[in-house]
Amino acid sequence: MRVRHKPYAGPELAAWAYHINHPEQQKNNWKISYDNPANPMHIELGCGKGGFLGALALRNPGINYLGVDIKNEMLVVAKHTIEELFQQQPITNVRITNYNIEHISNLLAPEDNVQRIYINFCNPWYKSGHAKHRLTHPRQLVAYRDFLADDGEIYFKTDDDLLFDKTQEYIYYSGYKVEWLTRDLHATEPSWNIRTEHEQMFSAKG
Repeated sequence: MRVRHKPYAGPELAAWAYHINHPEQQKNNWKISYDNPANPMHIELGCGKGGFLGALALRNPGINYLGVDIKNEMLVVAKHTIEELFQQQPITNVRITNYNIEHISNLLAPEDNVQRIYINFCNPWYKSGHAKHRLTHPRQLVAYRDFLADDGEIYFKTDDDLLFDKTQEYIYYSGYKVEWLTRDLHATEPSWNIRTEHEQMFSAKG
């Protein structure tokens, strides 16, 4: 999907109190970005339109959330979504930032102690030689270990069968273990699942 250029996106995000304009400067000390620094930290890689991130933050006020996406045009939509979800409530526990996720280790360090990573419906990168760009590729999974807590978790969802199967291989090669797996998340949908915009749209189409 090609995202239409939005010239206002960068300036609008830069002026928003909950957008982190220079995320590299937060490395080692992300906790000071939030109203409650002692809260555990969870991140969503590729937060898209922000519906999943905003709903998580509302449901779990005792957790600090960071949403990362590479395009300001998408992040500004996430900004609007989060504002709409929170309405008049203060946005104390969610922040968003623009960054290339392939270089996420430039932003986070062991001291940031990320407890959970969410990866939802990421690009499957089909073309020959492009698999290394997958957010679940071993080079990425190994990089996440730099800042993921020892008891940390990765929650991964996809509707792409090839990526699903390859990711199981990648998990094994990268030294992780699978705690829970299903090929039909909605058949007996867990109470903790929050459907992303992508998930809602394609589920409605069957």
